[in-house]
Amino acid sequence: MYKVAVIGDRDSVAAFSALGLDTFEINDGKAAAKKLRELSSDYGIIYITEKLAAFCEKEIRNMKDNITPAVILIPGTSGNTGKGMESLNQSVERAVGKNIL
Repeated sequence: MYKVAVIGDRDSVAAFSALGLDTFEINDGKAAAKKLRELSSDYGIIYITEKLAAFCEKEIRNMKDNITPAVILIPGTSGNTGKGMESLNQSVERAVGKNIL
């Protein structure tokens, strides 16, 4: 069974911690990229706030072709940038060969 991690600011990850997921409170983009690389070998799913994901584009792009981890962008307390939905649409299109959303 794979572990699930959540990377984001304190307010964004608090609810996930209550659900029993492993949470990592990070506010710095450089630290987020480092943590994402560290977690990639032990976690099957990594949720990361859209704000921090903007600093980790290279790492996320490198992980897209691997089965694990699945990196999923989520809105944070600063709001929704639309990057998460865009990433989901791209994943669906890559999986089925057509954008069905």
